[in-house]
Amino acid sequence: MDFEQVLEEIRGGEMVVVVDDRDGSGELCLAASRVTPEAINFMATHARGLVCLVLTEEKLRALGIPLVGGEGSVRRTFGVSIEARRGVSTGISAADRATTIRAAVAEGASADDLVMPGHVLPVQVRRGGVLSRPQIPEAAVDLVRLAGMPPMAVTCAILRDDGAIAHAADLEAFAERHDLSRVGIESLVRYRLRFETLVTRVACSWIQTPVGEFEAIAYRSEVDPYEHVALVRGDVAGDDPVIVRIHSQCLTGDVFGSLRCDCGDQLQQAFVRIAREDRGVLVYMRQEGRGIGLGNKIRAYALQDKGRDTVQANLDLGFKEDLRDYGIAAQILRELGVSRVRLLTNNPRKIAGLQRYGVNVIERIALESTPHDDNIEYLRTKREKLGHFFSTLPLIT
Repeated sequence: MDFEQVLEEIRGGEMVVVVDDRDGSGELCLAASRVTPEAINFMATHARGLVCLVLTEEKLRALGIPLVGGEGSVRRTFGVSIEARRGVSTGISAADRATTIRAAVAEGASADDLVMPGHVLPVQVRRGGVLSRPQIPEAAVDLVRLAGMPPMAVTCAILRDDGAIAHAADLEAFAERHDLSRVGIESLVRYRLRFETLVTRVACSWIQTPVGEFEAIAYRSEVDPYEHVALVRGDVAGDDPVIVRIHSQCLTGDVFGSLRCDCGDQLQQAFVRIAREDRGVLVYMRQEGRGIGLGNKIRAYALQDKGRDTVQANLDLGFKEDLRDYGIAAQILRELGVSRVRLLTNNPRKIAGLQRYGVNVIERIALESTPHDDNIEYLRTKREKLGHFFSTLPLIT
């Protein structure tokens, strides 16, 4: 998909179809500043879903629009419906709804320009866009913002002729019939992580470790509440390949020395390997328990004590087998000037994840520790269910 073409279409006041890759549903998206009565009529006639005005938290506050049911809805955070104070009749016509939207999104608009309730339903997006909540309202505002326009959008769910939610093949046919571009949320996430700068250096200093000195650089991400750290040895910027370890935080293994996993061993091996080469990066990510957090990891331990393996325990708790994403790690490497990577890992998903965000992984370097009674089943689960590479792990007998 040509993102630049999509953004140009949005700048020109055209609609695009935004697809939620998780459930296959889709909605029409239009820059709110380009709304017309014809666009509203098209949405109501052809898409037939609920027409919504998608706004940032700051804009909702400026307009004095209260939320309905509070913040934090899993699917949507709605505001009280609105109407333009002037220039409308019944408020429901396509022209009246376009007038209401233009009144709300006008520069300097305030609560005095609106009345409530009305016929246009506002939706609040989460700060950070699709990188903090990968849903259609966030995607719509991200696209409009990337097109260089005020971050406000009009959306409308696309329904089939029988009134059911349109999915996959229906959306493809709809887009083709009306000559509209389609954008998947996952592709938008990858685009933002690849081409936007979303990490900022917080601080840097030198630290001494048992294997020598490293520069510690703390990073803050715009899309999660955590601070991550890169431990750098030598001059890593440039085209020469750099040995890199992306290590997800494991408090139990890295700090407490838990024998249930091999995380602590891998961390120490990575330090030794980077120090031996005198040039490399260890990126330490706040992704405890493959992204489920410390408390949930301890809950998973309790399930493992009852016979579940690590993957089953995560699934039993309602999570995916591995929630980690490597987009922010890729951003940190890019900020450091690293362009080509020799990756210390046994995890093929980590390689694919970094390459998805534009990191050129030219070599995989194995990072294996000697299995023992306390972690051998854990390692076998990683090999058999997550596809990790192990050359010395005994087969099940």
